[in-house]
Amino acid sequence: MNVVISDTVKYIGVDDKTLDLFESQYAVPAGVSYNSYVILDEKVAVMDTVDRRGMAQWEENLKGALGGRKVDYLVIQHMEPDHAGSIGRLAELYPDMVLVGNAKTFVMLSQFFDLPLEGRTLVMKEGDSLSLGSHTLNFIMAPMIHWPEVMVTYESSEKILFSADGFGKFGALSAEDDGEGWACEARRYYFNIVGKYGAPVQALLKKLAGLDVACICPLHGPMLNENLGYYIGLYDTWSSYRPEDKGILVAYASIHGNTAAAAEKLAEILRQKGAEKVVVRDLARFDVAEAVEDAFRYDRMVLAAASYDGGVFPCMEEFLHHLQSKTYQNRKVGLMENGTWAPSAAKVMKGILETMKQVEVVEPVVTIRSVMKAGDLPKMEELADAMTAS
Repeated sequence: MNVVISDTVKYIGVDDKTLDLFESQYAVPAGVSYNSYVILDEKVAVMDTVDRRGMAQWEENLKGALGGRKVDYLVIQHMEPDHAGSIGRLAELYPDMVLVGNAKTFVMLSQFFDLPLEGRTLVMKEGDSLSLGSHTLNFIMAPMIHWPEVMVTYESSEKILFSADGFGKFGALSAEDDGEGWACEARRYYFNIVGKYGAPVQALLKKLAGLDVACICPLHGPMLNENLGYYIGLYDTWSSYRPEDKGILVAYASIHGNTAAAAEKLAEILRQKGAEKVVVRDLARFDVAEAVEDAFRYDRMVLAAASYDGGVFPCMEEFLHHLQSKTYQNRKVGLMENGTWAPSAAKVMKGILETMKQVEVVEPVVTIRSVMKAGDLPKMEELADAMTAS
């Protein structure tokens, strides 16, 4: 894997293609990259380390890039273990190295590592800079994207933004492109990991607006050096909780297949009525992280669920709580429930949706009794009309 940034800024990160679940919850069939960089100048600075899973290869990459030189500074932008996991090893290799972070960085560092820090730290705050020679690092605080200690770094001579977890994506750098492009796995990464923190992302984007950025170097995923307005524009859309595309997600939770049949029929009706795009997801079998991604991508959603134990089928409840925790908002939602003797799903779903900001629950709510029948179609048509009305 040969990643070229410049003659003086080298990529020393590693791919992890054996990891099954990122953060022990998100499937990563194409793996993930742990990105780290080294800047070679009068002084040498390493920009973040990597997860300890990749530490041996990362150490080899670092030594190869250094060519016998020592590391003067380690810039710690984010203390999460997938980026800070090798700090202890680097401090051992270069005992004179200075650790650069902010006040919150070093509180967390002492929780993860038992390192002697006296005389070895450089505490940065908003607007501070560090000269390496011809390169100057400018530090921008980015709290809650997505931990409170996060900062990003702008290198002004080569116009590089080291963006921490911002602009990252799932997928190893050596993985073959599946044809979906950057946005698919970047969107899933954003909404499931950073999505709750739209306001902090907006605050950071405002800070970055005045910078001349030629390249973005994130801590996961590829370096971005072309059409940066596209990536920044998507981040602005996502962090503003605006829909990215017009379309309807039909997400269903079905026990015996009857609710699934009703959901598929409603999707058919929506298409007939001219819905721009209709995506159907079986929440019992589809990756919930991808369903969350779809919910934020499109401007409308229909939830169809079986009643269960006086509530709603668990996979639907789990999905709604995921949306709730990621501050789902500014959307139109339709409801369809199924129940044999005491339909209860709609009440539970509506109750959770009502905790969300600017979510409009569309009437009518459709109630199926066990199996969809011809008599249910007029209400389904009515719901489809409400969902496709301009």
